[in-house]
Amino acid sequence: MNPINIIGMGLSPHNLTSDHLSMIHDADILVGGKRHLACFPELSSEKISISSHVRDLALEIFKLSKTHKVVVLASGDPLYYGIGTVFVDVLGKEAVTIHPNVTSVAGAFARIKESWQDAGVISLHGRTMGCDLIDLIRPWDKVALFTDPKNNPALVAEFLLDQGVSSYEICVLECLGSDKEKVRWFELCDAAKDVFADPNMVILKRKKHGLESCCDVRPEALFLGMPDDCFAHQRGLITKAEIRVVSLARLCLLDHHVMWDLGAGSGSVSVEVAGFIKKGSIHAVEQHEDRIHDIKENIRRFGITNITTHQAELPQGMESLPDPDRIFVGGGGKNLGLILENACARLKQNGVIVVNTVLLSNVQAARDTLGLHGFETDLVQIQVSTGHAMPFDLMLKAHNPVFIIRGRKTL
Repeated sequence: MNPINIIGMGLSPHNLTSDHLSMIHDADILVGGKRHLACFPELSSEKISISSHVRDLALEIFKLSKTHKVVVLASGDPLYYGIGTVFVDVLGKEAVTIHPNVTSVAGAFARIKESWQDAGVISLHGRTMGCDLIDLIRPWDKVALFTDPKNNPALVAEFLLDQGVSSYEICVLECLGSDKEKVRWFELCDAAKDVFADPNMVILKRKKHGLESCCDVRPEALFLGMPDDCFAHQRGLITKAEIRVVSLARLCLLDHHVMWDLGAGSGSVSVEVAGFIKKGSIHAVEQHEDRIHDIKENIRRFGITNITTHQAELPQGMESLPDPDRIFVGGGGKNLGLILENACARLKQNGVIVVNTVLLSNVQAARDTLGLHGFETDLVQIQVSTGHAMPFDLMLKAHNPVFIIRGRKTL
């Protein structure tokens, strides 16, 4: 049986070596995408175009290789987000010989003359863009994205902006290695309005001087217990600074955690949590569109990149979120018990739920629901009074007492 030679084309046929070309011209059967096969119109070998059913095709080619010399043409490097991985998985390592070449990522970074040993690489092929994409992008200052016709550069830029991420500039590289090649840099807001030729790929690069938005607005400094007026919010609908500090302390946050902020309101809790959760992710769920707008404004204002907003009326909207390590419930009203039922089921082992409420009935609802699920619970009630200036003195003004109920999932 002849080994199946899988040859990486690099960026174009110009990257093929003399050894590669010798194997291609000597092949009885040439397999590849239509674009790759079109590079060899002069060859009389049988040509098989790769369809979407790659695993079935691999089995068919394996049978043909018993009596024929088969060469498979792949993009870039066959084992780097390439077809070679599928062939090895289906046929085994002994059945194939891999011939690597320049990857499109290497070619892309060469075009912009940037190193890429410190870059992240993500494929969007056949993928639905969601909160997990933000989680993957966020740790990197430089990110290469393999796009596809659906997940194109304009959609990527629009998605990032919609999630409040404006801290990157974007380079779109169109038709790499061809005479139609274009390499262009954009602000995200400009790329979202443009149209790009296929095939293409994207490089995101975090801006050097802070996390500016498209309007070059610098982010606010972030610290624990930010004054309420630092946040965009409506008619006092915000977890007050003093309550925020205690609530965050009781959440026991770690760097890698996934946290849900349910009934997020202005997003003030999510924003301050981002100061503790740097490698994990935060998911702010809020039903009111105007408050979603406030959350996104606060994300932009503070330059946060790991908060994803979700507009939903709780308890709906929790199904698509990743399982959390921590949950903060700042809203819930009469649905608090049902919200906690769903939250308890999804919380990871040793996870923590913190509930803030001013309603006496919800104190009991929270304790009953958490207890029913075997959570260890504790309760703190905080009464805050703040100083207000008088013509010749200072007076204290009392705020509503807030109950902070914490549950730990230990079973």
